[in-house]
Amino acid sequence: MAGESFEGHQPRVAMVTGASGFIGSHVVQCLLEQGVEVRALLRRGDPMNNLYGLDIEVFEGDLLDAESLRSCMQGCDTLFHLAAIYAYWLPDPAVMYRVNIHGSCQLMEMALELGVEKVVHTSSIAALGAKEGESSADESTLFNDWLTADHYVLSKYMADLEVQRFVHRGLNLCVVNPTFPFGTNDIAPTPTGVLVQRYVSGKNPVWLPGGLNVAYVRDIARGHVLAAQKGRAGERYILGGHNMTYEAFGREICRLAGVAEPKYELNPRVVSFVGRMNEWFADHVSKREPLIVNKAIQYTGNKFLYFDVNKAVTELGYHVTPSEVALKETVAWFKAGREERLALESPPLLSAITDSQDGN
Repeated sequence: MAGESFEGHQPRVAMVTGASGFIGSHVVQCLLEQGVEVRALLRRGDPMNNLYGLDIEVFEGDLLDAESLRSCMQGCDTLFHLAAIYAYWLPDPAVMYRVNIHGSCQLMEMALELGVEKVVHTSSIAALGAKEGESSADESTLFNDWLTADHYVLSKYMADLEVQRFVHRGLNLCVVNPTFPFGTNDIAPTPTGVLVQRYVSGKNPVWLPGGLNVAYVRDIARGHVLAAQKGRAGERYILGGHNMTYEAFGREICRLAGVAEPKYELNPRVVSFVGRMNEWFADHVSKREPLIVNKAIQYTGNKFLYFDVNKAVTELGYHVTPSEVALKETVAWFKAGREERLALESPPLLSAITDSQDGN
């Protein structure tokens, strides 16, 4: 069944996990724009800010509670799975593996049992490998970050592999791998949003060596819907945008925000050492998330996390919005005062430059 085309599937009733998250809420909006009935699975206490006023049905549930999944999924023809635990550090990392891997598998079992017609599993570029130098990785690039991956990256990689097994059991499932998202309504904010926010505020005079692939969140959301419509079973699709150095990304944001551009490049080795000290203190003393995480710096610093989106463009009809258009909208949103109201205690710069998965 892997690779079989199911082009022409049109979602009618869709279940969305992680619907209140940054990417998830934009997926919900894109579905509503196409007249799809949406059921949002939310954990108790999840913020509803991005879902207020939307014509959706909300279900309270948890990936580890099979019956809560059944009640939401019953009668759905399409499943978008975006929910995951995303953290740099946890007192008990096993929790992340239980939710991100076991929870995802339990969800797929339910989808198979209830006969869901199409599943789009939101993975991450963390589940893919990176290439040497400034070459762009694609869906065929094997995972190779064993020495720098933290528990989040490893859990996403393992979840990606595990859900693919359900394709061989008859589940019409494809995987999407978003890159680093940015855009409006990033209320948490996500790590990429924190980075944008700090540049917009004029409080970030530095950048890391290397680069990343930045993607407009609306493009990523539309890519999810396109994957439901056209994605081939067992295939992965990178939903990305533009490859940019960290320096160029920071300077462009500052230019659009009308603030002073960053001036200094950080030394990743020095920052990693500080990260190790922070983690030791968190593990043995504070039991709270460290300000700087060693492996997050190793994963991103002095590396070019560049990705090729050609497969999604060719097979799905994916579209990449010009970077200046998307960044201008994002900068305007953060300048409107959201950062003061929602993120005065956001993570510091160095813990912000990592993979973003929305919850994803």
